[in-house]
Amino acid sequence: MSGPGRWLRTRADELVRAVRLPPHGHGRPLRERLRERPFRRFVLLLGMLGVLGIVMLLVPQPDLAAAPEMVDDLGPFAPVAAVVVGALLLVALVPRTFLTVAWGALFGPLGGAGYTLGAALLAAALGFAVGRLLGREFVAERIRGRLARLDGWFARQSVFGVITVRLLPIGGFGLVSYGYGTTGARLLPFLVGSLLASVPSAFGYAAVGAAVAEPDTFNPLSVAPAGLGLIATAVIVWRWRRSALRDRTPAAGTAPN
Repeated sequence: MSGPGRWLRTRADELVRAVRLPPHGHGRPLRERLRERPFRRFVLLLGMLGVLGIVMLLVPQPDLAAAPEMVDDLGPFAPVAAVVVGALLLVALVPRTFLTVAWGALFGPLGGAGYTLGAALLAAALGFAVGRLLGREFVAERIRGRLARLDGWFARQSVFGVITVRLLPIGGFGLVSYGYGTTGARLLPFLVGSLLASVPSAFGYAAVGAAVAEPDTFNPLSVAPAGLGLIATAVIVWRWRRSALRDRTPAAGTAPN
């Protein structure tokens, strides 16, 4: 297993150990724990995510043949519907890539990217709010040691830190939003970082969807924002890595212990 994969697996194992229930026969019984509101809320959050995951696996891919006609019927309300419906799909754990390609096919490269970004921002706020309401109190009471320090890192996290986490292949857009809500992260940096991290793929995949829908009218200039977004993302990651290395390097002239 690669270095990043091993690190993620270790952190996941620590999280499971930190929040798991005591073994059977030790500590308070499950019936007593169910009377605690934080525990009930956390169980509800896990159950909701489990149901959404099962639905995603069992529900067949929808047929979008009638979607253009529905968009025409909505008229001036189509952009609002695209943002709201897109946000609901994202919090239901629908992959953002699928949504962006579909919106690009329906609304064109620029419209599809813009509506997808609006949906991503709304979905990030909804997922964060649900995670904070249902999971934060329970997690804050249970975590110890390294996970407590990791939670403190989330609480101090800047926009660059959120972008970095969003770019890591650790989960879908909706799932990461729910997870952030259970940490001590601040809402504003989380929303801004989530939006900026979504820009490159929004324009890129929306252009792909538009090209599939109408290949004769595809304009290569429509993917220019994706290239700029990728460059910006690379610069952000490079600056973050430099900052991390600088923090690890001892100050000049400081003798080692």
